[in-house]
Amino acid sequence: MSDNVPTIAAVATAPGRGGVGVIRISGKNLLPMAQALCGKTPKPRVATYADFTDADGQAIDSGLLLFFAAPASFTGEDVIELQGHGGPVVMDMLLNRCLELGARLAEPGEFTKRAFLNDKLDLAQAEGVADLIDASSRSAARLALRSLKGDFSRRIHGLVEDLITLRMLVEATLDFPEEDIDFLEAADARGKLDGLRRAVDDVLANAQQGAILREGLNVVLVGAPNVGKSSLLNALAGDEVAIVTDIAGTTRDAVRERILIDGVPVHIVDTAGLRETDDVVERIGIERSRKAVSEADVALVLVDPREGVNDKTRAILDALPSDLKRIEIHSKSDLHAHAAGGFGTGAETVIALSAKTGDGLDALKRTLLREAGWQGESEGLFLARTRHVNALKAAQEELSLAALCGNHQIELFAEHLRLAQVACGEITGEFTADDLLGVIFSRFCIGK
Repeated sequence: MSDNVPTIAAVATAPGRGGVGVIRISGKNLLPMAQALCGKTPKPRVATYADFTDADGQAIDSGLLLFFAAPASFTGEDVIELQGHGGPVVMDMLLNRCLELGARLAEPGEFTKRAFLNDKLDLAQAEGVADLIDASSRSAARLALRSLKGDFSRRIHGLVEDLITLRMLVEATLDFPEEDIDFLEAADARGKLDGLRRAVDDVLANAQQGAILREGLNVVLVGAPNVGKSSLLNALAGDEVAIVTDIAGTTRDAVRERILIDGVPVHIVDTAGLRETDDVVERIGIERSRKAVSEADVALVLVDPREGVNDKTRAILDALPSDLKRIEIHSKSDLHAHAAGGFGTGAETVIALSAKTGDGLDALKRTLLREAGWQGESEGLFLARTRHVNALKAAQEELSLAALCGNHQIELFAEHLRLAQVACGEITGEFTADDLLGVIFSRFCIGK
């Protein structure tokens, strides 16, 4: 990083009252600021108990000051942590004192961004920090910690090293075109390429599983009014999150709920009955429901077995995207016998279910996990993002194209290997545009 980087400061603990509040400061040559804050010269990596004072020497708070000298700190710069009492007013006063001493308020994710730019973390590890904070299940937290500790990065670095080795072999032949084919055959370039393709396939499979655990599955409940969508949402959530009545149009807006199934987050949207209506409020809810449908991975199509697919249900089915996965739910199975087969909703799976008794709920949960592609947590998994999956798919495609190159297309072979390396490098940040960095780190919380 440039020598002219400003000093930054932020409250690193969560908003609200707490027993302890932490303010983090990062910059160059911070010992004078530490002395101004507490009147003492702190030793690196030793907790110093002191009063934190204002410009007039009056105590703002008392607590511990920790000083981490560059480069042995999280950001690679000098870092100060002020650990005081966790009242919001006290934290605000202390933060303002830091700003008076020359710091500026840190942007979201700026501490972690500096750690990345100072080679303390690669980009995949930096994203692991945010993923660990945002983890919605124990499984997600475990996998995020693996990424933070570098498990994912080591897999990617291994791929890059193998790509570099193969590129060296291939590009070395470009200066000796008469001997290139024999040289590559002797070096088993094709065998090394096959091994690389298998390795990328394996990492991609693990990344796709990790992405499922991080991103979850988006599910919408659709069906004619009063077919039991809200009751099913309540049954899946284990709580009365949606109002249930016999009156059509009770759900006037999309109701959202997140549940965990074997650690996998499932985001469920109970849609307002998709129908024509003169009610302005309900019409807005229906438009929001249509948007939820367009973003869904799976639609649970609820059908009353006594009626089958009536005109209202058919109109809803016609409005669904043709490629949207569907599971047909025969609702209210406790009240009546249900048909064994489907009703032409386009779903491959039919489940008879009673939201009241819970019969069929476990079968539905298993089916949702199968539709998500979840195969269960294993030691080789790591939490991954959509951009990681896309980069690995790009590398996979380039290696597939390299395998199609003939013996006299060495330049093209070398170019596909280079592009595969670039794709892998985007994951760890070796080949990342500045605008992408801005997007990634802006999604972090303040103080990280």
